[in-house]
Amino acid sequence: MQDVPSNLKFSKTHVWLEDLGENNYRVGITDFAQDELGDIVFVEPPEEGREYDQADECAVIESVKSTSDIYCPLSGIITEINSELNDAPDLINSEPYSEGWIFILKANDESELNELIDANSYYELINED
Repeated sequence: MQDVPSNLKFSKTHVWLEDLGENNYRVGITDFAQDELGDIVFVEPPEEGREYDQADECAVIESVKSTSDIYCPLSGIITEINSELNDAPDLINSEPYSEGWIFILKANDESELNELIDANSYYELINED
């Protein structure tokens, strides 16, 4: 059974957001996504200080199986990237909801949160197969 923390919001492209307050969100990929990718060997994070629109490609994750684009879950500015992933990209495999976060985003338009789903809906999405 996949781990789906109830305190997070999710995109249908398997990205999670943790509300840090004041329009700031920690972002990573879900346990389901890292499991599908397999052993992660490299992360190309978004550019710190750059502004992205919702659904823009903003990062890339490479695994032994494939390369996957990460889409920005909300419009906003990247305020921090997880530099730990430079030396330990496999943190996404072992700790996808904690140490394996990818970036922090300051959202421009919180109404875009309405386009994301809660943990129950995400659980249903990944278990439709």
